[in-house]
Amino acid sequence: MPASAELSSFTEDVVKVTVNFDLCASTGACAQVAPEVFEVRNDGYLHIRKEQPGPELYDEVQQAADLCPTGAITLED
Repeated sequence: MPASAELSSFTEDVVKVTVNFDLCASTGACAQVAPEVFEVRNDGYLHIRKEQPGPELYDEVQQAADLCPTGAITLED
């Protein structure tokens, strides 16, 4: 398989994580479900650790978005 085809198929599986920080209440529910992607730091605010997590984290990220009490997390394919 040519390298460009491999790269193309990989990038199709990557999801982009966006957080509306005006809505985010920093409850940490997302960090509990997907700690590789979300983190509430000592300053009390949510931080995105990976804005484009790989396909192996998709289920966790989707669950984190579903659990977000304010609906601040959105995913884009």
